Amino acid sequence: MGSKFDIGGTVMTLLLCFLLLSMVPKLEAELTTVDHAPNPDGSVGFLVIGDWGRRGLYNQSQVALQMGRIGEKMDVDFVVSTGDNIYDSGMKSIDDPAFQLSFTNIYTSPSLQKPWYSVLGNHDYRGDVEAQLSPVLKSIDSRWTCMRSFIVDAEIVELFFVDTTPFVDAYFLNPDGQTYDWSGVSPRESYLQTILTELEMGLRESRANWKIVVGHHAIKSASIHGNTKELESLLLPILEANKVDLYMNGHDHCLQHIGTSQSPIQFLTSGGGSKAWRGYYNWTTPEDMKFFYDGQGFMSVTITRTEMGIAFYDVSGNILHKWDTSKMLDTDLYFPL
Repeated sequence: MGSKFDIGGTVMTLLLCFLLLSMVPKLEAELTTVDHAPNPDGSVGFLVIGDWGRRGLYNQSQVALQMGRIGEKMDVDFVVSTGDNIYDSGMKSIDDPAFQLSFTNIYTSPSLQKPWYSVLGNHDYRGDVEAQLSPVLKSIDSRWTCMRSFIVDAEIVELFFVDTTPFVDAYFLNPDGQTYDWSGVSPRESYLQTILTELEMGLRESRANWKIVVGHHAIKSASIHGNTKELESLLLPILEANKVDLYMNGHDHCLQHIGTSQSPIQFLTSGGGSKAWRGYYNWTTPEDMKFFYDGQGFMSVTITRTEMGIAFYDVSGNILHKWDTSKMLDTDLYFPL
C-alpha cells in the first residue's frame, strides 16, 4: 500500500517554517564603505605596510623614509596597514602617546600625508581596541582610518578589510599569558558569521574590476606563523568563489609572494614595517614561492582598469621583487553584430 500524505501536517510545517524565516533578519551587505576617488585617468596606487608601530625602533624610521621616497615617485593615493599598528600591546587609551610616537611622528614624508586604511592585528587586540578604533584619533591625525572590517571603494578596485584576529582559535584556547580585548567580539561565533556573511555579499555585489582582501593573518605563509588554518577553511573558499585577485596580510615579519596552482589568488605578505629577521622558512613546494625575504620593507600596488603591478622594497628602497598581471574586461568581450 502506498503511504498516506499528511496534508494537514505538511501545511503546518510550511507555516512554521514561514514564521521562523519571517523572524530572521534579512542578510544585507552592511560593511561600512569608504569612497576613495581614483585619479583622473582611472588609476590607483598605494603602499602596503604591516607590523610597524614601534616608536621608530627596529628600522621603522628607515622603512618610513623609503616609503616616503617611493610614495613621492608614485604619487600614491593612500597607504594600507595590515595590522599590528601599536606594539607590544596596542593602545592603553585614546590618550596613549604611542599613537603619535609610532605613527604621526614617524611617517612624516609629504607623500605619506594621504589616507591610511588600517586593520587590527593580534597585538592591537592586547590593548584597548576601542581606543584604536575611536574617531578621536582621526582628530589627532586626519590620515587615520581604522575599523574592524570595512570596504574601500576606489571604483576600479575595491579593498575588503577583514578583522582576522578573532578567527584564530589559539588566542581563545591558549592565550599564552596574554590578555585580549574581546569586548566587541562576543559572542564570537555570531561575530565571525556576520563578518563572513557581509564579506561574501560585498564581494558578490562588487562591480570593481579588481578585488583585494586585506587581513592581518596570512592564509598562506612560509614564515614562523605558517598558514592560518581557520582562514584556509572559513575565508579562502569565499575569496575563491568571488574571484578575489589578491589577499594581503602582515603578521609574519617578512615580505613574501605565494601563488599556487590550487588557487587563482596571489597571497602577499607585507609585515616588515619594523622588527624582522626571524630566520625561519618552511615551504615544501618551491614552485609556489615566487618571492621570500626575511627582512624589513614594504610593498607597492599600481592598478589601472586592465593592469595591476606589485613591487616589494627593502629598508634601503631597493626593489626586491616585481609581479604584473592583466585581465580583460567584460566590455572587451562584446562584439556588436
